[in-house]
Amino acid sequence: MSLSRRGLLAGTGTMAMVGAASASPASATSARHGHRPVRTGFDRLAADDYRALAGQRVGVVTNPTGVTRDVRHIVDVMHADARVRLVAVFGPEHGFRGTAQAGGSEGRSTDPATGLPVYDTYGVSGQTLADIFTASGVDTVVFDIQDVGARFYTYIWTLYDCMRAAALARKRFLVLDRPNPVTGRTASGPVLDKAFATFVGREPIAQAHGMTVAELARLFNAEFLRGRVELTTSAMTGWRRGDFHDATALPWVPPSPNMPTPDTALVYAGTCLFEGTNLSEGRGTTRPFELLGAEGVDGRWAAAVNALDLPGVRCREAYFTPTFSKFQGKTVGGVQLHVHDRESYDPVRTGVALLVTAKRVWSAFAWRSDHWIDKLTGSATVRTLIDAGADPDEVVGAWQDGLRAFRATREKYLLYR
Repeated sequence: MSLSRRGLLAGTGTMAMVGAASASPASATSARHGHRPVRTGFDRLAADDYRALAGQRVGVVTNPTGVTRDVRHIVDVMHADARVRLVAVFGPEHGFRGTAQAGGSEGRSTDPATGLPVYDTYGVSGQTLADIFTASGVDTVVFDIQDVGARFYTYIWTLYDCMRAAALARKRFLVLDRPNPVTGRTASGPVLDKAFATFVGREPIAQAHGMTVAELARLFNAEFLRGRVELTTSAMTGWRRGDFHDATALPWVPPSPNMPTPDTALVYAGTCLFEGTNLSEGRGTTRPFELLGAEGVDGRWAAAVNALDLPGVRCREAYFTPTFSKFQGKTVGGVQLHVHDRESYDPVRTGVALLVTAKRVWSAFAWRSDHWIDKLTGSATVRTLIDAGADPDEVVGAWQDGLRAFRATREKYLLYR
């Protein structure tokens, strides 16, 4: 006998899930520890009987992170609910089901669980993406992907590109909000210079933007899109700007293959800069972006970093053998970051300090020949200052004027306090 996945999902009932949230194991654990269970944008959409989608043919831009509190995927849930006319799915970098590595996607396919067509949005923008939305037959594009708070994490630019394409195709756009897992207390780091715009930074926002995807959508629509999209946002309840992910009682699903834990997200806005160097950023290990190193690096690097007495973090001399990416199969030396005080830790300043000290203690240090570091930092400033011998405080000081201006702009679009 075969079982119908759609029938089983329909039998459980989306509204039952939302209504019973306070009784769920995760919520009960959260309550015992004094946390505030967060209701995501999807939770609120479902609790409102999907009224924002009434009468609409719906397409969803999502990946494995688009889950309910009880870790059912929202595509499965909506497909099983007669109140939603779900007709298409759109996959970002790494794909709808998250199987592709960095710089890859899953291509066009049919989702075996629902039979829905899955369109590939990675590397597609403008009128080409608008044509995909038109061909899919959707009236409303829904976005639900977990971000990690860094400008160069590509999902926010998938959001941007999809908003722009939806405006061109005259489609409505609904963003279902999720927490920024590293808090939304403030923005930090350099602001992108538009001359360096790529898919790891389309518009002038800070390296660690301190916003949620719904807040970013509001900012994009008002500040950067030439033709505004018809935008609706479904905000969260229960989330405060100072909350880290473990305060939310929400499950953590890796947003991409090298973002396995919230600890990874905590350091990523700084240590991803090592993608622009000849050192390993820890891909191919169980601690990507926490482990950094290269052949020939020894304990002098950890000692040099720790001598700076950076707030909230210590570095341990570490040795590891990546299973893929840089130095595959080779034993390398370097550091592992250990964040002991999240409140005082500054990932971007720490990333700069790591670059400065690596260049000083390892004679083979080099930037990638394509100057990818400039795309990641948003200009040539960080690279040229480090090459000139600047210390971390001088590098950080160089971006403060732009950062102050971005913080003032950002404030207008915040949804939570």
